Amino acid sequence: MPKKHLQHWRRVPNSKEVNDMLVYVLNKHGESLMPCKPQKARILLEQGKANIVQRTPFTIQLQYGSSGYKQPVSLGVDAGTKHIGLSATTEKQVLFEAEVKLRTDIQELLATRRALRSNRRSRKTRYREPRFLNRKKDKGWLAPSLQNKVDMHTKMISKVHNFLPITNVTIEVAQFDIQKIKNPTISGDLYQQGDQLGFWNVREYVFFRDQHLCQHCEGKTKDKILNVHHIESRKTGGDSPDNLLTLCETCHRKIHEEEKEHLFTRKSTTFRDASQMNVTRWFIHRRVKELYPDVQLTYGFQTKNTHISSNLEKSHTMDARCISGNPHAKPSKNSYLFKQVRKNNRQLHKMAITKGGYRKANKAERFVKGFQLFDKVFFEGIECIVFGRRQTGYFDLRTIEGTSVHKSVSYKKLRVVEKASTLLAQIT
Repeated sequence: MPKKHLQHWRRVPNSKEVNDMLVYVLNKHGESLMPCKPQKARILLEQGKANIVQRTPFTIQLQYGSSGYKQPVSLGVDAGTKHIGLSATTEKQVLFEAEVKLRTDIQELLATRRALRSNRRSRKTRYREPRFLNRKKDKGWLAPSLQNKVDMHTKMISKVHNFLPITNVTIEVAQFDIQKIKNPTISGDLYQQGDQLGFWNVREYVFFRDQHLCQHCEGKTKDKILNVHHIESRKTGGDSPDNLLTLCETCHRKIHEEEKEHLFTRKSTTFRDASQMNVTRWFIHRRVKELYPDVQLTYGFQTKNTHISSNLEKSHTMDARCISGNPHAKPSKNSYLFKQVRKNNRQLHKMAITKGGYRKANKAERFVKGFQLFDKVFFEGIECIVFGRRQTGYFDLRTIEGTSVHKSVSYKKLRVVEKASTLLAQIT
């Protein structure tokens, strides 16, 4: 057996007690089997009867036999817009639990691209012929930020199927009545009579709501020209009335010049996440159903009832365990944390404008001294992620949660553990 396999085994990520971990097993044909203990996996590796497939989660593939031991395994999925909870359980034991942090920057990146393209049209640049005007969205089209969430749910469910013999999947879907949340007494035709009923546009409604008075100086500047100010950036906050505020032109200009946008907060809690779940829940169910027919649905009130009766602490993984149908299964001491990151940055220039009125080119090399962005490396016995690089060979290292480990360390002190991926992973 090559020594590199044994060295790889000894570098199990962040495992203080290796014996409490489970090693996931594939048979000779790549089919998933029940996991085994590390002691048995180490023997198989030393004898050359298995090879390492992946490091996180640690998975080996047998080099002999065509079948293996299996038993029913249920996968519970706590669907969400920012986090996904996963829990694969049998009646007696938790085999795998993980929390996945989804990307939340897509909407802002698309808005930035749209602003750059709009600005480019107003400059004297090369002539660009108009494109065809008969474009239309396909049936079942979703906004890119929502499509990414649907794809990520499907990807994580498929990932678990790759190393565990899942027999059934249960997904929690949620439906939110946003009008009911705002006004618990609403009913009947009141759903059709919102706050903006009778107003020409949002701007007129915001002025009326704020009594045509600057909400910062309350008329002390004597400026009669009123503007509508976005409390949260338009890129992410949108043009909803809760994100708009009446300011006089003097205060509006001063606030932006002095960068004091943080002085204001939204009028009420945003319902963006609730709206996104209302849209994506059935898309997630249909996509997973196409891949794995044995898919069931459950609802939040059922999960809450199981959660309370089982006296479990509140978390995404605990909710997923309740959803799997085995809330009393013996928990594992180690769970996993996954974080989704951006794959490529094709932006040609940076947004910040230099003193000369130019934007710097955004052309960072993919590899610097053999390392690329989001490589997992070892530094002084700590596993961390490369979050920033310099051409001189000094890197910014952080944990998967973003905590700084070292802001400028030489590449000579680093050793690559796992190559970069759009899905960062670690044991917690």
